Amino acid sequence: MALSPPATTPEAPPRRNLLSLDEDAALADAEVDGLTTLRRFKDSIHDLMPFGPAVCAVIDTPQFQRLRHIKQLGTSYYVWPGASHNRFEHCLGVAYLSQIFAEHLKARQPSLGITTRDVQCVTIAGLCHDLGHGPWSHVWDSMFIPAILPDKKWCHEDASNMMFDDLIKFLAEKGLDFDPDDARFVKALIMGDRSLCSENEKPFIFQIVANKTNGIDVDKFDYIGRDSHAIDQTSNLALKRLMYSARVIDNELCYDIKDAHQIFELCHTRMSLHKRIYTHKTGKWDFADKERDTHVLKSLAKAIEFMIVDALKLAEPVMNIARRLEDPKKYLHLTDEIMGTIESSDDPRLTEAQAILQRICVRDLYRPADSKVFRWDQKQKLKATFTPHSVVQSVKDLYENRAFDASALDGVRPEDVAELSQDHVIVDFTARHHGMQDENPLDYIKFYSKRNPNVGMHAEMDDISVTLPLMFGEVLVRVYTRDSRFLGLVQLGFRQVLKDFTRHEEAASLRHSTNLEIEVDLDLDERPASRTMATPPAEPQPSPSRQPARTLTRRGSRVLARHPSGVVVETHPMKENPFMTLPASYPNQSPKKGKKRERERTAAVDSSGERADAAAVAAPAAEGGGGDTDSESLDLNLMDVPAMAGVGAAPESPPPKKKSKS
Repeated sequence: MALSPPATTPEAPPRRNLLSLDEDAALADAEVDGLTTLRRFKDSIHDLMPFGPAVCAVIDTPQFQRLRHIKQLGTSYYVWPGASHNRFEHCLGVAYLSQIFAEHLKARQPSLGITTRDVQCVTIAGLCHDLGHGPWSHVWDSMFIPAILPDKKWCHEDASNMMFDDLIKFLAEKGLDFDPDDARFVKALIMGDRSLCSENEKPFIFQIVANKTNGIDVDKFDYIGRDSHAIDQTSNLALKRLMYSARVIDNELCYDIKDAHQIFELCHTRMSLHKRIYTHKTGKWDFADKERDTHVLKSLAKAIEFMIVDALKLAEPVMNIARRLEDPKKYLHLTDEIMGTIESSDDPRLTEAQAILQRICVRDLYRPADSKVFRWDQKQKLKATFTPHSVVQSVKDLYENRAFDASALDGVRPEDVAELSQDHVIVDFTARHHGMQDENPLDYIKFYSKRNPNVGMHAEMDDISVTLPLMFGEVLVRVYTRDSRFLGLVQLGFRQVLKDFTRHEEAASLRHSTNLEIEVDLDLDERPASRTMATPPAEPQPSPSRQPARTLTRRGSRVLARHPSGVVVETHPMKENPFMTLPASYPNQSPKKGKKRERERTAAVDSSGERADAAAVAAPAAEGGGGDTDSESLDLNLMDVPAMAGVGAAPESPPPKKKSKS
């Protein structure tokens, strides 16, 4: 009887340092002429992106490949079909820009002492900075987690650190070790916090991936260019030019003063993308008639976010989704595909969640009732004033006291007012800014000039442009309803709260007018030479080639308020948004039906009036009067007389022939 060979245990893979893979590959390339170990990834934004073996080893891990299943723009993909790119592509782009940025500084300023290890770590940090994003990107960490775990201080960077630690363990199982100091350095770069690693690390490197000083970093470079390309919006930003413009002065990244406009254009593009894509309600006004008085709101990307969050909240007791935050093995499979998991489940406890997701598929979405844009400094007051409770209570108070504004409640059914509750209302606050909240991002950036390339300093506004905006941030308040039956009522309640808010703000302005406001009585058509001018300039002499200035009359006054930043700005009373006006009874009585009834009543009155006029004209003729008629009757008679053919008159066209049925 043959004996079987003794069982052997598989040999453990030889241990190697992760960052040493690039050095070993460089030596191998030097021995064989023409051989390269670089892998090049074809990208729609940056073309070919070359990475060495160390970065590729990180790419080829389950923790990083997970990003293929998370949409970069979340629910905006439901609005922009071309915006189908994922976090995977974005992270590759950020890694590539981090690599060339660090290599540029290394070559341009050798005195900085940037090492190959620094370049590798900043590249891996750019690659892994979004490892922790959850389903639908920011919907997960900014909406769902606060709703489920309101007391938990958590952000996707925390999950990125957790997943990065798990990635390191996976590489260790493959025989690749990541030095602990290098790992801490990478995690500190992801968080943009130098205190998380050794004090010996170079401070300026922390401004490449996640710049906490002024927000100008390669993460912003990539997603602005990539997202603009996804919606087919051409951009004139020269992002690589900005990187090549950068110099390190006093351990801080500085830029050439001639590129200040490009930097502001970058910040302005960020603001524009937030308005058009990231916080897009996708409100499409469908004007059904010529008066443009029927507003049908369709395709709501922001509303889809609320619907997804509601569905996840209903599924949470069954699926324990939020508990996966602390477990990297479970978080690994937490992607956008969770929607399909809920929809395909046979668990009857998920019926309500499935019903909401089904509404997304058939485009039966939550609908925005109204919106308004406010100043940034009003943000805290807005959150305390505009709540689902205040909106609903305003509707009920108006209905109980209908004598106050009876016309606003025409057609409203009592059962709708009684049924309306806070669960039907969503109030959304969206902060939109240029990158540094309500402050000018250029104030946080230092510039140098060609004459003084080693001196970095802040620039004044008149060193760059005097046409920059006075405010750099705003707050968009939108109110939604989960049930379209209450669309008109929710708008009515929101607008009543807006009136109360406006009256409160005006009263506060009057109380503090002595030190906060300046009342200026001037001609509204006159354009002052300067808002900050202490004394008016001497009156210019009229030029002989120009007409003398007109004498303008004073038509009113305006109020200038001092903004918290010190800038004096003009204030306006808040008014209702005329582009979203609906009757309180909508959709039970749509504007189109109301207009139709009004036109029918008007036509009936006109026809009865014409019959009365015709009878008045015919009465004298019947009596044989045949006298002159008054001018008003004559005009009415001439309105029905066909135009006479004459010089310059178009010939009368024959009536259209009816088509025969074949």
